[in-house]
Amino acid sequence: MLHSKIVGAGHYLPERVVTNKDLESLMDTSDEWIRERSGIEERRFATFGVDTTANMGTKAARIAIERAGMTPDDIDFIVFATLSPDYYFPGPGVTVQKELGIKTVGALDVRNQCSGFIYGLSVADQFIKTGMYKTILVIGSEIHSNGLDLTTRGRGVSVLFGDGAGAVVLQAEQDTTKGILSTHLHSEGEFSDVLCVKAPGNFKEVKFYPGMLEDFDMIAPVMDGQLVFKNAITRFGEVITEALDANGYKKDDLDMLVVHQANLRICQFLQRQMRLPDEKVYNNIQKYGNTTAATIPIILSELWEQKRIKPNDLYMLAAFGSGFTWASALIRW
Repeated sequence: MLHSKIVGAGHYLPERVVTNKDLESLMDTSDEWIRERSGIEERRFATFGVDTTANMGTKAARIAIERAGMTPDDIDFIVFATLSPDYYFPGPGVTVQKELGIKTVGALDVRNQCSGFIYGLSVADQFIKTGMYKTILVIGSEIHSNGLDLTTRGRGVSVLFGDGAGAVVLQAEQDTTKGILSTHLHSEGEFSDVLCVKAPGNFKEVKFYPGMLEDFDMIAPVMDGQLVFKNAITRFGEVITEALDANGYKKDDLDMLVVHQANLRICQFLQRQMRLPDEKVYNNIQKYGNTTAATIPIILSELWEQKRIKPNDLYMLAAFGSGFTWASALIRW
Protein backbone atom coordinates (compact mmCIF):
# COMPACT_ATOMS: atom_id res chain seq x y z
CA MET A 1 0.00 0.00 0.00
CA LEU A 2 1.17 3.51 -0.81
CA HIS A 3 1.91 6.00 1.95
CA SER A 4 1.58 9.79 1.90
CA LYS A 5 4.67 11.91 2.39
CA ILE A 6 4.80 15.66 3.05
CA VAL A 7 7.19 16.98 0.42
CA GLY A 8 6.69 20.73 0.90
CA ALA A 9 5.32 23.18 3.48
CA GLY A 10 4.61 26.90 3.38
CA HIS A 11 2.82 29.58 5.33
CA TYR A 12 1.62 33.16 5.10
CA LEU A 13 0.90 35.66 7.88
CA PRO A 14 -0.74 39.08 7.53
CA GLU A 15 1.60 42.01 8.07
CA ARG A 16 -0.48 43.68 10.77
CA VAL A 17 0.80 42.78 14.26
CA VAL A 18 -1.64 43.31 17.16
CA THR A 19 -0.05 43.18 20.60
CA ASN A 20 -1.72 42.69 23.94
CA LYS A 21 -0.99 46.36 24.62
CA ASP A 22 -2.98 47.25 21.49
CA LEU A 23 -5.97 45.33 22.85
CA GLU A 24 -5.79 47.27 26.14
CA SER A 25 -7.05 50.34 24.25
CA LEU A 26 -10.08 48.41 22.96
CA MET A 27 -11.26 46.54 26.05
CA ASP A 28 -10.78 46.13 29.79
CA THR A 29 -7.83 43.75 29.71
CA SER A 30 -4.08 43.77 30.24
CA ASP A 31 -0.96 42.24 28.77
CA GLU A 32 -0.39 40.42 32.06
CA TRP A 33 -3.95 39.00 32.14
CA ILE A 34 -3.70 37.64 28.58
CA ARG A 35 -0.21 36.16 29.02
CA GLU A 36 -1.12 34.51 32.30
CA ARG A 37 -4.22 32.80 30.90
CA SER A 38 -3.07 31.93 27.40
CA GLY A 39 0.64 32.62 26.87
CA ILE A 40 -0.20 34.91 23.94
CA GLU A 41 1.87 38.08 23.46
CA GLU A 42 0.74 39.17 20.00
CA ARG A 43 -1.21 37.98 16.96
CA ARG A 44 -1.67 38.90 13.29
CA PHE A 45 -4.81 40.53 11.91
CA ALA A 46 -5.72 40.57 8.23
CA THR A 47 -5.93 43.84 6.31
CA PHE A 48 -9.23 44.36 4.49
CA GLY A 49 -8.68 44.62 0.73
CA VAL A 50 -5.35 42.79 0.98
CA ASP A 51 -5.99 39.51 2.78
CA THR A 52 -8.75 36.97 2.33
CA THR A 53 -8.98 33.43 3.67
CA ALA A 54 -8.55 32.03 0.16
CA ASN A 55 -5.71 34.25 -1.04
CA MET A 56 -3.75 33.70 2.18
CA GLY A 57 -4.16 29.98 1.55
CA THR A 58 -2.99 30.48 -2.02
CA LYS A 59 0.14 32.34 -0.86
CA ALA A 60 0.99 29.56 1.60
CA ALA A 61 0.29 26.97 -1.10
CA ARG A 62 2.63 28.60 -3.62
CA ILE A 63 5.48 28.38 -1.11
CA ALA A 64 4.70 24.75 -0.26
CA ILE A 65 4.54 23.80 -3.95
CA GLU A 66 7.82 25.58 -4.69
CA ARG A 67 9.55 23.88 -1.75
CA ALA A 68 8.29 20.55 -3.07
CA GLY A 69 10.04 21.29 -6.36
CA MET A 70 6.73 21.28 -8.21
CA THR A 71 4.35 23.54 -10.09
CA PRO A 72 0.59 23.97 -9.55
CA ASP A 73 0.00 21.71 -12.57
CA ASP A 74 1.35 18.80 -10.51
CA ILE A 75 -1.55 19.04 -8.00
CA ASP A 76 -4.23 16.34 -8.44
CA PHE A 77 -6.60 17.43 -5.65
CA ILE A 78 -7.11 20.24 -3.12
CA VAL A 79 -8.30 19.97 0.48
CA PHE A 80 -9.00 23.29 2.23
CA ALA A 81 -9.71 23.42 5.99
CA THR A 82 -11.27 26.56 7.48
CA LEU A 83 -14.06 27.86 9.71
CA SER A 84 -13.85 31.33 8.12
CA PRO A 85 -14.50 31.04 4.37
CA ASP A 86 -14.69 34.13 2.18
CA TYR A 87 -18.18 33.20 1.00
CA TYR A 88 -21.09 31.39 2.66
CA PHE A 89 -20.72 29.22 -0.45
CA PRO A 90 -18.79 28.09 -2.42
CA GLY A 91 -15.89 27.10 -0.18
CA PRO A 92 -12.39 28.54 -0.67
CA GLY A 93 -10.91 25.38 -2.23
CA VAL A 94 -12.18 26.34 -5.68
CA THR A 95 -10.94 29.93 -5.25
CA VAL A 96 -7.42 28.62 -4.57
CA GLN A 97 -7.77 26.42 -7.62
CA LYS A 98 -8.59 29.51 -9.71
CA GLU A 99 -5.79 31.60 -8.20
CA LEU A 100 -3.23 28.86 -8.81
CA GLY A 101 -4.44 28.36 -12.38
CA ILE A 102 -5.23 24.69 -11.82
CA LYS A 103 -7.86 23.49 -14.31
CA THR A 104 -10.31 20.73 -13.39
CA VAL A 105 -9.02 18.83 -10.36
CA GLY A 106 -11.34 18.27 -7.40
CA ALA A 107 -11.49 20.66 -4.45
CA LEU A 108 -12.86 19.67 -1.05
CA ASP A 109 -13.60 21.96 1.92
CA VAL A 110 -13.33 20.70 5.50
CA ARG A 111 -15.19 22.25 8.45
CA ASN A 112 -13.59 20.81 11.58
CA GLN A 113 -12.27 24.01 13.11
CA CYS A 114 -9.09 23.53 15.19
CA SER A 115 -8.89 19.87 14.14
CA GLY A 116 -9.54 20.77 10.51
CA PHE A 117 -6.02 20.47 9.18
CA ILE A 118 -5.45 16.98 10.60
CA TYR A 119 -8.89 15.90 9.38
CA GLY A 120 -7.95 17.26 5.95
CA LEU A 121 -4.58 15.55 6.10
CA SER A 122 -6.31 12.26 6.90
CA VAL A 123 -8.74 12.62 3.99
CA ALA A 124 -5.86 13.33 1.62
CA ASP A 125 -3.90 10.39 3.04
CA GLN A 126 -6.78 7.99 2.31
CA PHE A 127 -7.05 9.23 -1.27
CA ILE A 128 -3.35 8.63 -1.82
CA LYS A 129 -3.35 5.22 -0.12
CA THR A 130 -6.10 4.01 -2.44
CA GLY A 131 -4.23 5.30 -5.49
CA MET A 132 -6.99 7.75 -6.46
CA TYR A 133 -4.62 10.74 -6.36
CA LYS A 134 -0.83 11.09 -6.26
CA THR A 135 -0.23 14.71 -5.25
CA ILE A 136 -2.59 16.60 -2.95
CA LEU A 137 -2.47 20.15 -1.63
CA VAL A 138 -3.77 20.49 1.95
CA ILE A 139 -4.41 24.02 3.24
CA GLY A 140 -5.48 25.51 6.56
CA SER A 141 -6.34 29.22 6.50
CA GLU A 142 -8.29 31.50 8.84
CA ILE A 143 -9.38 35.10 9.24
CA HIS A 144 -10.89 35.48 12.70
CA SER A 145 -10.27 39.17 13.27
CA ASN A 146 -13.29 40.53 11.38
CA GLY A 147 -15.66 38.33 13.38
CA LEU A 148 -14.37 39.03 16.89
CA ASP A 149 -16.07 41.26 19.43
CA LEU A 150 -13.11 43.45 20.34
CA THR A 151 -14.80 44.97 23.39
CA THR A 152 -14.82 44.05 27.07
CA ARG A 153 -17.97 41.97 26.43
CA GLY A 154 -16.11 39.62 24.10
CA ARG A 155 -12.63 39.66 25.59
CA GLY A 156 -12.76 36.08 26.94
CA VAL A 157 -12.64 34.78 23.37
CA SER A 158 -11.35 37.67 21.28
CA VAL A 159 -7.90 37.95 22.87
CA LEU A 160 -7.13 34.36 21.87
CA PHE A 161 -7.40 34.36 18.09
CA GLY A 162 -5.29 35.50 15.16
CA ASP A 163 -5.18 35.16 11.38
CA GLY A 164 -2.87 33.14 9.15
CA ALA A 165 -2.50 30.32 6.64
CA GLY A 166 -0.38 27.22 6.16
CA ALA A 167 -0.18 24.52 3.49
CA VAL A 168 1.53 21.25 2.73
CA VAL A 169 1.94 19.13 -0.39
CA LEU A 170 1.35 15.40 0.03
CA GLN A 171 2.75 12.93 -2.46
CA ALA A 172 2.52 9.17 -2.86
CA GLU A 173 5.43 7.32 -1.25
CA GLN A 174 6.35 3.70 -2.02
CA ASP A 175 8.35 3.25 1.20
CA THR A 176 5.72 2.29 3.77
CA THR A 177 8.10 3.02 6.65
CA LYS A 178 8.02 6.74 5.76
CA GLY A 179 5.38 9.43 5.55
CA ILE A 180 2.05 9.46 7.40
CA LEU A 181 2.05 6.28 9.45
CA SER A 182 -1.51 6.70 10.73
CA THR A 183 -4.21 9.25 11.51
CA HIS A 184 -6.85 9.08 14.24
CA LEU A 185 -10.06 11.13 14.19
CA HIS A 186 -12.70 11.55 16.90
CA SER A 187 -15.66 13.75 17.80
CA GLU A 188 -18.16 14.15 20.63
CA GLY A 189 -21.22 16.02 19.40
CA GLU A 190 -22.67 16.32 22.90
CA PHE A 191 -20.54 19.46 23.23
CA SER A 192 -21.29 20.97 19.82
CA ASP A 193 -22.65 24.19 21.34
CA VAL A 194 -19.90 24.71 23.93
CA LEU A 195 -17.60 26.49 21.45
CA CYS A 196 -19.48 27.83 18.46
CA VAL A 197 -20.92 30.65 16.36
CA LYS A 198 -24.65 30.10 15.85
CA ALA A 199 -25.69 32.69 13.29
CA PRO A 200 -26.23 32.97 10.44
CA GLY A 201 -27.58 29.43 10.35
CA ASN A 202 -30.65 27.34 9.72
CA PHE A 203 -31.77 26.81 13.30
CA LYS A 204 -34.33 29.60 12.76
CA GLU A 205 -36.99 29.89 10.07
CA VAL A 206 -35.15 32.89 8.58
CA LYS A 207 -31.37 32.66 8.18
CA PHE A 208 -30.88 36.43 8.56
CA TYR A 209 -33.50 37.33 11.14
CA PRO A 210 -34.41 40.82 12.43
CA GLY A 211 -32.09 41.95 15.21
CA MET A 212 -29.46 39.31 14.41
CA LEU A 213 -26.59 41.81 14.35
CA GLU A 214 -27.47 42.91 17.89
CA ASP A 215 -27.79 39.34 19.16
CA PHE A 216 -24.29 38.92 20.60
CA ASP A 217 -24.67 35.29 21.69
CA MET A 218 -25.63 34.32 18.14
CA ILE A 219 -23.12 36.09 15.91
CA ALA A 220 -19.98 36.18 18.10
CA PRO A 221 -17.92 33.15 19.13
CA VAL A 222 -18.98 31.81 22.51
CA MET A 223 -16.96 29.39 24.63
CA ASP A 224 -17.06 27.63 27.95
CA GLY A 225 -13.33 28.01 28.48
CA GLN A 226 -12.98 25.78 31.53
CA LEU A 227 -14.89 22.91 29.94
CA VAL A 228 -12.88 23.19 26.71
CA PHE A 229 -9.61 23.26 28.67
CA LYS A 230 -10.56 20.22 30.75
CA ASN A 231 -11.63 18.14 27.75
CA ALA A 232 -8.65 19.23 25.64
CA ILE A 233 -6.13 17.93 28.16
CA THR A 234 -7.88 14.57 28.38
CA ARG A 235 -8.45 14.07 24.65
CA PHE A 236 -4.97 15.22 23.63
CA GLY A 237 -3.43 12.58 25.88
CA GLU A 238 -5.76 9.88 24.57
CA VAL A 239 -5.30 10.55 20.86
CA ILE A 240 -1.51 10.88 21.16
CA THR A 241 -1.32 7.56 23.02
CA GLU A 242 -3.62 5.99 20.42
CA ALA A 243 -1.28 6.95 17.57
CA LEU A 244 1.83 5.75 19.41
CA ASP A 245 0.24 2.43 20.36
CA ALA A 246 -1.08 1.84 16.84
CA ASN A 247 2.46 2.02 15.47
CA GLY A 248 4.38 0.37 18.30
CA TYR A 249 6.14 3.51 19.53
CA LYS A 250 6.62 5.15 22.91
CA LYS A 251 6.61 8.84 23.73
CA ASP A 252 10.40 8.77 24.11
CA ASP A 253 10.67 7.81 20.43
CA LEU A 254 9.23 11.14 19.32
CA ASP A 255 11.52 13.77 17.82
CA MET A 256 8.86 16.49 17.81
CA LEU A 257 5.40 17.06 19.30
CA VAL A 258 3.30 19.56 17.33
CA VAL A 259 0.15 20.37 19.29
CA HIS A 260 -2.58 22.72 18.14
CA GLN A 261 -1.89 26.13 19.67
CA ALA A 262 -5.05 26.95 21.61
CA ASN A 263 -3.47 27.75 24.96
CA LEU A 264 0.16 27.64 26.02
CA ARG A 265 -0.84 26.14 29.38
CA ILE A 266 -2.33 23.11 27.60
CA CYS A 267 0.85 22.64 25.56
CA GLN A 268 3.04 22.94 28.65
CA PHE A 269 0.85 20.51 30.59
CA LEU A 270 1.19 17.91 27.81
CA GLN A 271 4.94 18.44 27.66
CA ARG A 272 5.26 17.82 31.40
CA GLN A 273 2.92 14.86 31.24
CA MET A 274 4.94 13.27 28.43
CA ARG A 275 8.26 14.33 29.98
CA LEU A 276 9.54 15.77 26.73
CA PRO A 277 12.47 18.22 26.66
CA ASP A 278 12.00 21.68 25.19
CA GLU A 279 13.76 20.75 21.94
CA LYS A 280 11.04 18.17 21.22
CA VAL A 281 8.11 20.58 21.53
CA TYR A 282 7.33 23.54 19.28
CA ASN A 283 5.07 26.41 20.35
CA ASN A 284 4.28 29.59 18.44
CA ILE A 285 1.07 30.72 20.13
CA GLN A 286 3.05 33.53 21.74
CA LYS A 287 3.47 35.17 18.31
CA TYR A 288 0.27 34.25 16.49
CA GLY A 289 -2.46 33.30 18.95
CA ASN A 290 -4.90 30.56 17.98
CA THR A 291 -5.06 30.35 14.18
CA THR A 292 -7.41 27.34 14.24
CA ALA A 293 -7.00 25.17 11.09
CA ALA A 294 -3.87 27.12 10.07
CA THR A 295 -1.92 26.44 13.26
CA ILE A 296 -0.30 23.08 12.54
CA PRO A 297 0.70 23.77 8.92
CA ILE A 298 2.19 27.11 10.00
CA ILE A 299 4.33 25.25 12.55
CA LEU A 300 5.41 22.66 9.98
CA SER A 301 6.41 25.44 7.61
CA GLU A 302 8.40 27.26 10.30
CA LEU A 303 10.21 24.04 11.20
CA TRP A 304 10.90 23.49 7.48
CA GLU A 305 12.35 27.01 7.18
CA GLN A 306 14.51 26.49 10.25
CA LYS A 307 15.81 23.19 8.78
CA ARG A 308 14.75 21.40 11.93
CA ILE A 309 12.99 18.58 10.08
CA LYS A 310 15.46 15.76 9.53
CA PRO A 311 15.13 12.50 7.59
CA ASN A 312 13.65 9.72 9.76
CA ASP A 313 12.39 12.16 12.40
CA LEU A 314 9.22 10.96 14.12
CA TYR A 315 6.59 13.70 14.44
CA MET A 316 3.32 13.65 16.36
CA LEU A 317 0.63 16.10 15.28
CA ALA A 318 -2.40 16.54 17.55
CA ALA A 319 -5.37 18.89 17.69
CA PHE A 320 -8.52 19.49 19.71
CA GLY A 321 -11.30 21.96 19.11
CA SER A 322 -14.91 22.91 18.55
CA GLY A 323 -17.33 20.08 18.04
CA PHE A 324 -15.74 18.68 20.15
CA THR A 325 -13.38 17.16 17.61
CA TRP A 326 -9.86 15.87 18.14
CA ALA A 327 -7.28 14.13 15.99
CA SER A 328 -3.68 12.99 15.70
CA ALA A 329 -1.25 12.02 12.96
CA LEU A 330 2.07 10.21 13.34
CA ILE A 331 4.62 11.00 10.65
CA ARG A 332 8.02 9.53 9.82
CA TRP A 333 9.96 11.98 7.65
